[in-house]
Amino acid sequence: MSIRMRRLEKGWSQEQLADMAGVSTRTVQRLERGAKAAPETLKCLAAVLETDFTELQEIAPMHSPHPTTPANDAAEQEALEYVRDIKAFYNHLIVFAAVALGLVVFNLIMTPGYFWAKWALMGWGIGIVLHAINTFEVVNILGPDWERRAVEKRLNRR
Repeated sequence: MSIRMRRLEKGWSQEQLADMAGVSTRTVQRLERGAKAAPETLKCLAAVLETDFTELQEIAPMHSPHPTTPANDAAEQEALEYVRDIKAFYNHLIVFAAVALGLVVFNLIMTPGYFWAKWALMGWGIGIVLHAINTFEVVNILGPDWERRAVEKRLNRR
């Protein structure tokens, strides 16, 4: 079982595990993504997770609770990338909303006779729409088929 699964079974966050083991949160994050660890680090984690040091050493893909095949690993990577893209879009949207609110308030306080904030909001809004189209693949002009054709075209030139 992976470090991540053991941590989640105990209901701990990465920060909590790192504090209890005396390592950095970044170290826990890297290990959960499959990075190699020093034996001292694994011993600290094994003690906190109440498991044998050798079990943590034997974990090949530390990010996965089960053995992966190349197909599973590729599908998992694709799903993870998609979720990260969605997260990035929502973060972009939240920042836009916060800045938009600030701009509108600032505009209404400083120059109530002219609503200049609309220009900045329209420009950024276009960016948000394009980000959404790209993230949710509404129009997939440069999708996998295009990538395949572009790679084949490039390889044929050599």
